[in-house]
Formats: sequence, structure tokens, C-alpha cells
Amino acid sequence: MPDHHVTCQEIVELVTEYLEAALDTDTAELFEEHINFCDGCEAYLAQMRSTIATVAGLEPEEPPAAVRERLMSGFREWKRA
Repeated sequence: MPDHHVTCQEIVELVTEYLEAALDTDTAELFEEHINFCDGCEAYLAQMRSTIATVAGLEPEEPPAAVRERLMSGFREWKRA
């Protein structure tokens, strides 16, 4: 079997599926092997975990009515274009 590996770019593309435990076993193992030797990707994974934990603790908030209307207007115009 040829030597398989994943690149740093592939780590970025696969990180969400990895964190959701949605990767097949072989891909998850390759992902973890890469993380074990690549400090940059290990830091990226840690940042993603930290971001998810931080966002999970936020309470949803409604924007002010004027801001909401401006956003909705912008989306409507974008959709027409």
C-alpha cells in the first residue's frame, strides 16, 4: 500500500468533520497522525476547539430593528442581482 498522508490544506478542509466525528476511520487516523507531527495544524485544531467552546457559551441576541432591516434590505437586493 502506498504511503498515505494528508496535507495542511486537507486538515483545514477536514477539521469540522473530524470534530464532529464524521470522518471514516482511515481518514481520522491520517488526520491524527498529521496533527501529531505538525505544530501549526495542532495549533489550528486547538484554536478551532477553543472557538467552538467560546461560541457555545454565548447567548443569542437579536440585532436592533434598524440594523435588522438594513441587513434584510441588503439581502433582498443581493438576491435580485
